[in-house]
Amino acid sequence: MNRPSHILPAILVGTTLIGTLFAGPRIVSSLSRAEVRSDVVKAAARLETVGVLEAISAAQRDLAVVVEPSVVHVSSRGTFGGPRQFSMASSGSGWIWDEAGHIVTNAHVVERADRIEVQLFDGEVREGEVVGLDLRSDIAVVKVPAGDLIPARRGDSRDVQQGDLVYAFGSPFDFRFSMSSGIVSGHGRSAGLEDIDFENFIQVDAAINPGNSGGPLSDVKGRVIGMNTAIATGRPGGTTGQGQFAGIGLAIPLSQITNVVEQVIETGEVRKGYLGVGLLPIGPGLLRSLEAGGSVRGVGDALRGILENYEGEGVAINRVMEGSPADRAGIELGDIVEFVDGRRVRGLEQLQSMISSGRPGDRVVLGVWRLDEDMPRRFEVEVVLDEMEQSINRDRVALGLRNRRLGSLATSTPARAEELGVRHLRGVMVMPVEDDRLGDPLLPVGSVIEAVDGIRVGTLDELYERMDRRTRRERQPTVLLEGVQPDGTGFRIEIPI
Repeated sequence: MNRPSHILPAILVGTTLIGTLFAGPRIVSSLSRAEVRSDVVKAAARLETVGVLEAISAAQRDLAVVVEPSVVHVSSRGTFGGPRQFSMASSGSGWIWDEAGHIVTNAHVVERADRIEVQLFDGEVREGEVVGLDLRSDIAVVKVPAGDLIPARRGDSRDVQQGDLVYAFGSPFDFRFSMSSGIVSGHGRSAGLEDIDFENFIQVDAAINPGNSGGPLSDVKGRVIGMNTAIATGRPGGTTGQGQFAGIGLAIPLSQITNVVEQVIETGEVRKGYLGVGLLPIGPGLLRSLEAGGSVRGVGDALRGILENYEGEGVAINRVMEGSPADRAGIELGDIVEFVDGRRVRGLEQLQSMISSGRPGDRVVLGVWRLDEDMPRRFEVEVVLDEMEQSINRDRVALGLRNRRLGSLATSTPARAEELGVRHLRGVMVMPVEDDRLGDPLLPVGSVIEAVDGIRVGTLDELYERMDRRTRRERQPTVLLEGVQPDGTGFRIEIPI
């Protein structure tokens, strides 16, 4: 009779245990969610009171308000290809330099353009015209009608440091007037781009894609410090603007842009600084040069001294041209250039770009390492730059043009046109030549070459660069020169180079 009284507690305990097994997870889950809800409420309250992220968002919105009105979208159409003409259309970005209507963009955005349209931030479209460009640094200036323009605020790219926040503006994949953010990953970068001779890029991780080319890169105060120009895709020899963003974007520093733009606006052409030295990078290439250059008097000993005594970054001098700016300043074979105007030199291309960014007559201060009687020392030397000489390839092109009876050539300017009594046209002018051995000129003096293979040229430097590129890519190149003779008659001449 007492057995049920003993069984009942056991049943109750068992039932409770079973209930707990099933209900326990729900209870635990409910308690966990209650804790999460409490955390959400507390975190939301902190965000409302502290507002750090809101302050960052507000600052970035203000930055967009400051920069966006100076950003433009650039569309161009043109033809190229020599005797067989091809049509092309391209687009990119740019930014307003001044109230006079000068727009800065990449040369590769407009270099083949016959017609340019510039869209302002509010949708207005204005016709543009190329004022001048520098193919070797990929910088161009386009002019639109002045009036009611908001120029970009400009900063100082020499103050840029690794880790700085930056913002890229432009029209990636034609998503016009876009903005992306990131940090400066590095500076003084070279990417081995095929058609750019002077590389001293700011490396950023802000998203830069096709269509961003020519757009401004700004700092946290909305000041332009560079111009988006390329995407490093990881493919050797990749060309400017190709590929999609892979974490590495490149921008031309404003210091280099300013030198080019100011000269283009003032004179229509660009003169670059020149040291007059041969350069070698510090690294494995130095050892190869030692092995190859040991027969040149003094070179082997100088390079061996560097290998045995120097540690660090810089660029070695393996040749000093007599009478050059470097020679006049006392630079010697075996010296290592470590700094230019206080900025660290990390590679050969960077040093070339730093020097070429100066104008002839500018003074630069070089930080130099030298091995003196087996004792290394560091010192500074001031150098007054000369004008850059033509490369060996360009000298060959110039000689070839003379041999083809094109005579002496020069950038067409109003002063030269007035001197010859002809109408001024943008292009390359045929000048008088006193050497009778060349025979009658192929074109009369005062003729203006306006295009090479259907691509307009505005300066002698552009003409040489176009023809130089053709010689690098073809064994027996032929180019089509087009322009106007002094009497207004057009000409089309196909010549081998």
